[in-house]
Amino acid sequence: MSCSGTGTKSLRKADLLGTHTERKPEWIKVRLPSDPVFWSTKSLISDLNLHTVCEEAQCPNRWECWGQGTATFMIAGDRCTRACGFCAVKTAKPFALEADEPQRVALATSRLKLKHVVITAVARDDVADGGAEHFAQTIAAVRTESPGIIIEILVPDFNDSDDAIRKVMETAPAIFNHNLETVERLTPLVRSRAIYHRSLHVLRKAKAISRELDTPCATKSGLMLGLGETEDELLTAMDDLRSHDVTVLTLGQYLRPSERHLPVVDYIHPDTFDRYKQIALEKGFRHVASGPLVRSSYHAADFRPELDVH
Repeated sequence: MSCSGTGTKSLRKADLLGTHTERKPEWIKVRLPSDPVFWSTKSLISDLNLHTVCEEAQCPNRWECWGQGTATFMIAGDRCTRACGFCAVKTAKPFALEADEPQRVALATSRLKLKHVVITAVARDDVADGGAEHFAQTIAAVRTESPGIIIEILVPDFNDSDDAIRKVMETAPAIFNHNLETVERLTPLVRSRAIYHRSLHVLRKAKAISRELDTPCATKSGLMLGLGETEDELLTAMDDLRSHDVTVLTLGQYLRPSERHLPVVDYIHPDTFDRYKQIALEKGFRHVASGPLVRSSYHAADFRPELDVH
């Protein structure tokens, strides 16, 4: 993985443009839908007027996941208050939160007969609690409709609000995911309004609250590769996550959603992803998903939270 001349702290998007290559390597392959389950899943989501991060973030695995009858529900609308350089979700003034959305997500989860559901959301800096109460209501509705289901949440940073994080943790999710997304040096460029160490604090705080409440919860985070990070920086990020009690890690290839987004600096070979997985496991992560098309929710149910240490 190369630095590609990105060592300066004043790095800008323009500094990366000359390094971008549009041609994708042969290992970046997306399987198109052929299973009728894909279309029934798509129809259900449409009928219930729900958003999924699968579509909004242009996830390359949505064909596979929907073909298996799984989806990651994105609550609190499809308009984000932040404008991150990597993300395909649109940035705009959000609409008001929909009071019946938690129940619609619960119905979809029940009808899909999910045993493991992932719930995420756009950043809602326009709402006092960042959308924490809406998360809590959605989790409660899903648990009522599907008792015993494993609930994984992928949350924004809530601006590191103690009250917001506690509000979510009091609903006892099995997995609390907040993505670091990239290494510390690249964070100002990649993640609008985000702060590297704030994200680490959020993850540690969630784990501490789960212990205080005696509600076991695995903490999880993910990084995109190919944005110009060095290997040493990536390994440091792994160490930072482990020092903040994170036990589940995802590593995937950054893919550019459009010309308006940050360019791809490197396409990381699958063998390198395999090597990073072994390194991460040696550092103490209990579950690692690492590969070019891996995303936060990809095969999320492969990790059983009961294997995590409380």
